[in-house]
Parts: sequence; structure tokens; C-alpha cells
Amino acid sequence: MSNENGYVEPGKSFERDTNYITDRILADGSEGWPVEADRYRLVVARACPWANRAVIVRRLLGLESAFSMGICGPTHDQRSWTFDLDPGGRDPVLGYERLQEAFFARDPDYPRGITVPAMVDLPTKAVVTNDFPQMTLDFSTQWTAFHRDGAPDLYPEHLRDEMDEVMQRVYTEINNGVYRCGFAGDQDSYAKAYDRLFTALDWVSERLEDRRYLMGDTITEADVRLFTTLARFDAVYHGHFKCNRTKLTEMPVLWAYARDLFQTPGFGDTTDFPQIKRHYYIVHSDINPTQVVPVGPDTSVWLTPHHREEMGGSPFGDGTPPGPVAAGEEVPESEGAGGSTSY
Repeated sequence: MSNENGYVEPGKSFERDTNYITDRILADGSEGWPVEADRYRLVVARACPWANRAVIVRRLLGLESAFSMGICGPTHDQRSWTFDLDPGGRDPVLGYERLQEAFFARDPDYPRGITVPAMVDLPTKAVVTNDFPQMTLDFSTQWTAFHRDGAPDLYPEHLRDEMDEVMQRVYTEINNGVYRCGFAGDQDSYAKAYDRLFTALDWVSERLEDRRYLMGDTITEADVRLFTTLARFDAVYHGHFKCNRTKLTEMPVLWAYARDLFQTPGFGDTTDFPQIKRHYYIVHSDINPTQVVPVGPDTSVWLTPHHREEMGGSPFGDGTPPGPVAAGEEVPESEGAGGSTSY
């Protein structure tokens, strides 16, 4: 969410507010929020990269039967994400028009931005946590009793030290790096952010030259975190956020890697390109005052051969792909790759 005057503060570099509600839902319930089937609802927006990662992890692990998912529309106002995609503009489970209501149920004076993803406690209809980096790791480590048969290990214990370092750099330099470019308030801040971003993109590209995934032969959460930024790169970040040294489609290693993931169940089938474009180009009205949404780019290229399978490895290791997308959670065919090129 933005401040009252928009997303860009003239003369200043962008600093993300990372003061989240950090409660955790744990298998042992030691923080007062026990892992329990049908107790919680994950609220997301397909447009948001942080929420997109939660949708992907939930699907890869098969947690659809453990907690439900509410989907906000791609645009919001100063107050909150809204459930405008649902009949009557209300979430059918929570009964809320705005996600803000769940935050106010937790704290009537909640002073910070209303963010997705958020885990909401159904008995109280109050937010438990919106701490997105920890949330998905807990899906892997705390919700194991509800993982599907054949679920991948997205946070392997023997890789965690290295993974944490990789994910931290991906977050600060790439996931948040595109925002640092887009929300820069002066030329110098932008130039520094631009250099940092493409230095990091070159780093992950080099890392992926001789390994299929960021941590080796199988998908981990590190790949999920990088993917959601790459999926938005040409549609939004290259133009809207001025990240225009090269398009993703002009970075051969990263483009093949991104297509490899996109064509893996759980990734492309959770990506909604029109919603992504509507969010950024309409909500960031201080960057795009006309709120005109680009028609392009052509997304059918996401379905072209990538040849990364020739490197070996297996997306799910000894596990299996997830099954079909849960009923009611499908991205419409017209809004996925090769669908509508409009907004």
C-alpha cells in the first residue's frame, strides 16, 4: 500500500516498510496459533508478487485442503485491497468487502499498510500474520501433516544456510530491486537502483548457466521467489518501473529458466497477466497518471520450448507434480499465457 501522496517521494530513494505482523502458525501451537485444518484462510491477490509466491507454494505442497484461499481484485485504493471479484463484492467466507476489516479485527487502530498475502483466523476473522517471507517457509516446515503425497521439499534442511543467503540477495536486489527503480524519487537514486538490479540479475543468470534451478537439480522456494519477479518483468517492470537495460526475453539463461518454471504445474497456472498489468498501471497513478494499461506484450512466448530439461534434474525430485488447480481457483484461459493481450 502507498502513503497518502502516492508511491514516490520526490528526492528520496524507496524504502519498503517491512514491519509486518510476525505471529506464526506452528505445528506445536506455541505462539497461540496451532496448525489446524479449516482454521485459516489465505487472502491473496494474483497481481501481487509476494502473494503469488504464497499461491504457488500452497499449490506445490497440496495445502488446498488444509486452508482455503480468498482472492482480492487487482486494484485497490488508499485504504485496502478489496474483494471486488466476488459476488456482491464480498469474500464468501469472511463476509468482508475489504481486507482492511480483517486487520482492524486484529487491531482497531492498525496503523500500517494493508498487505497481501495474509493468513486470517476464521473463528475471529482477524489477521494472524502478513509476514510473507516467513509464511511460505512455514507452509513447508509447519504444515507437513497436510502436505499432499509426493509434495516437494521446498526448504531442504541441508541447503538452508546457502538458501537463506541466496533468497536474501534475491529479495533485496531483485524482488525489491525493481521497486527501488520504479519508486525512485530522483535520478541518482534510480541510477543506483538500476545498477544494483542488473548486477543481481547477471549474478543469478551466471548461477543458472550450469544448474537447472537456483539450488541445483530440483525446485526450492528460492526459485518460487525469483520466478514471481521474472513473470512480471516484461509486462510491468521493464517499462513501468524503468528496468529497461534488457527485457527478460533478451536474457537467454533467465528467459529459458523462467519458461521452464512457468511450464511446471504450480507456476504458470497461477499467473494472471491482465491482473498483473491492471494492478501496476492503474494503482500507481503517480507513475502512470493516465492509468492507461498496455495491450502487450505477447504472452504466448511463455509456452515456447526452453530446453532446460537437457540439463537433467527433475522439478520435484522424487516427488510428483501437483494435480489440477482446485475448482474455483483457476486462472481463466484468456488471462494466462497466450490468452488475451489486453488489460
